[in-house]
Amino acid sequence: MTSTPGSAGRTAATTPPPPEPPGRVRRFGTAERMVHRATAALMLLCVATAACLYVPALAELVGRRALVVTLHEWSGLLLPVPFLLGLGSRAFRKDLRRLNRFGSHDRTWLRAVLRRRRGPGERPAGKFNAGQKLYAAWIAGAVLVMLGTGLLMWFTHLAPLVWRNGATFVHDWLALTIGVVLIGHIRMALADPEARRGMRTGSVERPWARREHPLWDHDRD
Repeated sequence: MTSTPGSAGRTAATTPPPPEPPGRVRRFGTAERMVHRATAALMLLCVATAACLYVPALAELVGRRALVVTLHEWSGLLLPVPFLLGLGSRAFRKDLRRLNRFGSHDRTWLRAVLRRRRGPGERPAGKFNAGQKLYAAWIAGAVLVMLGTGLLMWFTHLAPLVWRNGATFVHDWLALTIGVVLIGHIRMALADPEARRGMRTGSVERPWARREHPLWDHDRD
């Protein structure tokens, strides 16, 4: 069979992604998963190096303080980079818009969580539930504050001493809070294998999607 010039390029450009296995639905594309993995790696490196700097037992065990400081500074500075690169993806931007919308069903979800109700229909959620939206907003704000206070601590000529002391106080206590929140985030992920599978492979079981995110129209996403 003879092909015409340029036909292969047009075909490749319009070829749809491979279908999901039966019983599974697409949840995350490559961009969302890569941003999550890169951000998680940088965040864990940042938290681990911070622990080595502030916990005496870890500091003695690891040693090489200058190297740990360098790793901590640069992992913190690079933390927003995966997010900024992800903005080039339409799917990633679409998920950001979902995370930024808080509707009446999200308030219903939060009330059900506070009252520990898990009955059918009591926790309505779209692609992201209210807890995920609050976590995303909080961690984004925390990263910005950590970046700003960290720069004041790193470049001492940027502000007077009283500002640097305040920045150090905020940076240290917010770092501890981030560590606690991350532990909670990891515990919740460990309790939901299908959610982890969705972030790892990009697809989830259809019954899980209908049960945990009943307002998410995954067939049109």
